[in-house]
Amino acid sequence: MPFPTRAVRSRAVGLLGALTAVVATWTVAAPVAQADDMRSRQWYLEAMKADELWKVATGKGVTVAVLDNGVDSSMAELRGKVLPGRDFYNDKGGDGLANGEDTSPHGTNMALAIAGTGANGGVRGIAPDARILPLKVADAVGSYGLVGYAGRAIRYAADNGAKVINISMAGVESDEDIAKWQKAVDYALAKDVLIFAGSGNDGDGGPLYPAATPGVVAVGALDTKGKIAKFSSYGPHLALAAPGVDAPGRCSKNKSEYCAFEGTSHASAIASGTAALIWSAHPDWTANQVLRVMLETAGHNGPVPSKYIGYGSVRPAQVLLEGKGNPGDPDVNPLLAARASRSPAPSAPRTSPSPGKTGTSGTSPATGPGTPGKTESAAGPEESGLPLRAVAVSAVAVVAVLGVVVAAAVRRRTSTDA
Repeated sequence: MPFPTRAVRSRAVGLLGALTAVVATWTVAAPVAQADDMRSRQWYLEAMKADELWKVATGKGVTVAVLDNGVDSSMAELRGKVLPGRDFYNDKGGDGLANGEDTSPHGTNMALAIAGTGANGGVRGIAPDARILPLKVADAVGSYGLVGYAGRAIRYAADNGAKVINISMAGVESDEDIAKWQKAVDYALAKDVLIFAGSGNDGDGGPLYPAATPGVVAVGALDTKGKIAKFSSYGPHLALAAPGVDAPGRCSKNKSEYCAFEGTSHASAIASGTAALIWSAHPDWTANQVLRVMLETAGHNGPVPSKYIGYGSVRPAQVLLEGKGNPGDPDVNPLLAARASRSPAPSAPRTSPSPGKTGTSGTSPATGPGTPGKTESAAGPEESGLPLRAVAVSAVAVVAVLGVVVAAAVRRRTSTDA
C-alpha cells in the first residue's frame, strides 16, 4: 500500500508563544515496500554511515531518558526497549508510557529516532540497542511551568541510570525559571549525565530554554543538504547541529502510518542517540569526554563556534570508524570551559574545533547573541555542517500538497516539538 507522509513543524511565535503548525501532505505516486521505503526516507542514516557504525557500536548498555509527553512502548520498533519510567506531569503519577493514549506521538517519535529497531519495516534509531527511559513532563502540545515537571524529571533520570537526557522542547522563561533550569542541569552534570535539547523552531536568535541553559548541549537542525534549516533557532549557546528535516515518525491521527517531520526536536534526538552510540563504544569515558569528541569531530565549512551550527554537525563515524577526537580531561566540561573563556582554545585547528579547557562554572552570565567567540561574526545562516552529504529522501516520486494550519493559542509555553 502507499506510504502516506505528512511533514509537521511547530513553532513558537513571539514572547507569548503563540503556536503555529505548518502541515504539508505528500502522496506517494506508486506503491512501495514499506521496509525499503522507510530506509530511503531515513536519509540521514546513509549520510551518517549508520550500517558501518552499527558494526562497531549500537548504543547497547546506554539508557537515554526522553523527557516529553510519554512514549508508546507498544510500537513494534520499541518493544522490549522502553523502561516504565515515570509521569511527572499528571497529579495521579504513574509510569511514563503513552500506550493506548489518544495523544501526539511526539515523545514516541523521539524514542524512535534514538533507539527504534526498525522492526516490521519501521523507523530505526541511530542507536538501536540503547534503552529508553520515558519521563512524562508535558501533554500533547506543551505545558505551563515546564521546568517544574522537567526539573524533577532531570534529577530522576540522573539518579536512575540515564547517561543521556533528551529534551525536545523549548520555550521562553522568566528569570526565576531560568535559575530552576540551571539547578536541575547542574545536578545532572554532577552525576556525569549529558543533556541535549532542541534549540527551537522560531528561526531567530532569541534564547529558548532549556537549550540556552549553560551545560545543556543545544542542537540546531540541518536539512537534507547538510545546511542549517531556516526554522532552526540560533544563538551563542548553539553547540551542535543534526538532521532535522524529513525525518519519519508515527502520524498523529493514525499511529499505524508514518509521517515526515521537521524540527529541532528530531535533531536533538539524533544528537542524543549519537552520544549513546559513542558512549557504548567507550563505556569508560565520562560525559565530558563523550561531548568533547563530538565537538572536536563535528563537521563544518566555516569558522566555529557559529551561532547557527555551534561546532558543526554530529559525525559519529569520525569517532567510531576513523578513531578521531581526543577525549581529553575527564573532569572538564568543554562547553562550560568555552563559555568561561568566550572563545575556542587558540591552538584548536579549524578542521577539528576544540573548546577551551579552562573554567568549569555553569552559572556564568550569558553572552550576547553576537558574541559567542571571536570567529562567530563570520558565520552565516546559509552555512552547512559538512560532510552530511545530500541524499535523496525517497526513491519514489512524490507530489507535495501544502496546507497551513494556524492555531493562535496565547501561551507562555511553546510546543513540545522544539
